[in-house]
Amino acid sequence: MGKRPLVRRRGRGGMQFRAAKTHKIAAAKYPDFALSESHTGKVVDLVHESGRDAPLARVEFDNGRTSYVPAVLGTKKGDVLSFGLDAKSEDGNVISIQNIPDGTTVCNIERRYGDGGMFVKSAGANATIFSHGEEGVIVKLPSGKRTTLNPKNRAMIGTLAGGGAGERPYMSAGNKWRKFRSRGRKYPIVRGVAQAAYVHPHGGGRHQHVGQSSTVSRDAPPGAKVGSIAARKTGRARIKDRR
Repeated sequence: MGKRPLVRRRGRGGMQFRAAKTHKIAAAKYPDFALSESHTGKVVDLVHESGRDAPLARVEFDNGRTSYVPAVLGTKKGDVLSFGLDAKSEDGNVISIQNIPDGTTVCNIERRYGDGGMFVKSAGANATIFSHGEEGVIVKLPSGKRTTLNPKNRAMIGTLAGGGAGERPYMSAGNKWRKFRSRGRKYPIVRGVAQAAYVHPHGGGRHQHVGQSSTVSRDAPPGAKVGSIAARKTGRARIKDRR
């Protein structure tokens, strides 16, 4: 019996495939203030959390509560952030998207009111308030896709800090391994064609080649579900000469 391929071992689960729970600070979410409330908070510290490129701002509010929220560009210790109805459209403030003008850059947007922020939380990311309508507020996401959200949902004004972190070179395999480990990703990964035939479906042969179609169906068994999974098309599109 051969060795299980990587995709099958990963599907089964194991400590080497799970994101590390250590060095985690807190959930990066807005406090559960009521929609009618208005609060101010002071940034007392900027901290780094393992597995997250965007820095977190530790905010102490006027009612004594403390929360960690993703920091936008330009945030520094001592800044005062506003939450609620009285907040202005300034970087770092958190407002319901129904009160944010069209064309404003936002981040950390709630998918549903009260969830604390689910969209646009990556370092350097931002979205745009596209328009207000009867069905809701249309937001243009970083991918270019537009989505309609509940007007009550809250968002933070500005662009998240930490952009460009993925462009810096790792300089060593150890640094890359530690970064992938903090995110629960396996590294390094050996190419299937470089393995033996009993280890991987793409292995074996007189030279390194797949030897068969690398596109497999969505419901392929775990041992064979490698390569291009349920691909609609592969390769380069060629335009036929119609002359």
